Amino acid sequence: MRRSALYSSSGKPKIPEQEKQVEPEVTPGTDGRRKRLQNALHQRLRLHQFKLLWSALLLLAVLLAASLYAAKTGDRKITQQDINAAVLKTLETTQLPSAAAKAYETILPSVVQVMGYSKKNDGKEGKNDEEAERSVGTGVVIVDKGIILTNLHVVQGADIIHITFSDGMTTTASITGAQPENDLAVLQAHKIPDDMIAATMRSTADLRPGDQVMAVGFPFGIGPSASSGIVSGLKRTFRSPEGRQEMRNLIQFDAAANPGNSGGPLVTMDGEVVGIVTAIYNPNQQRTFVGIGFAVPIENAAAAAGMPPF
Repeated sequence: MRRSALYSSSGKPKIPEQEKQVEPEVTPGTDGRRKRLQNALHQRLRLHQFKLLWSALLLLAVLLAASLYAAKTGDRKITQQDINAAVLKTLETTQLPSAAAKAYETILPSVVQVMGYSKKNDGKEGKNDEEAERSVGTGVVIVDKGIILTNLHVVQGADIIHITFSDGMTTTASITGAQPENDLAVLQAHKIPDDMIAATMRSTADLRPGDQVMAVGFPFGIGPSASSGIVSGLKRTFRSPEGRQEMRNLIQFDAAANPGNSGGPLVTMDGEVVGIVTAIYNPNQQRTFVGIGFAVPIENAAAAAGMPPF
């Protein structure tokens, strides 16, 4: 049985009501479901393995120190000062993975590239319409049967939507829902990998300015790319450069984001999604990052898919 959307226990989760979604064209068999479940479990275990690495290294240092002291001093008891010295030596000489690296590894299997195409008709009878790229953005899988969140402006007006998963598999997708006031769209991929992994969503109730976050996506089509920073502010308002739309209750962040990051996840250092990147502030109209980005809180984004998570 497929897994529903995941919500972090750090908030106050409620069991989401059963949602009605479009089923993919291809349903993996028993082997695919077993493989997908195994991969999902392995993915969740990786984060715990990183955390255990710290403890293992510290324990190793203590045991090594104990052996050396026992060999040199005979029966002399190991003091707290000896243990502290061993721990400090280990921390000074061992390079541990950064929090950002752990967050990136956790979210990466759920990040997809989203590309919109328009059909070009050359007017010649008997020839198929050619596809012309019109937009590029990012999306994040929130349910492992291929339900994806992205920005509405990435896919709006596209004749064809292409999705590329983290394993390189490419398929088309359909828009199954939209929330124009928050520039959000819900996509259903027409095919999915057997080992599809959905992201975990986390409540923003305890999010504070200064918290570390990471934006993952395809800036200018390059990626997947990661940039880390902090939450700069909450409940921000942003008006589009054309002045046609005003969005409220946004998360402001300073992790670098550029065109192509739109629709991608904003995640905590645990790799849990707290927002969907939607806009950057451009006072000079150059479409380049000046240090201020905005994301729609995940509560709003999940509601666009009919799944209020918290």
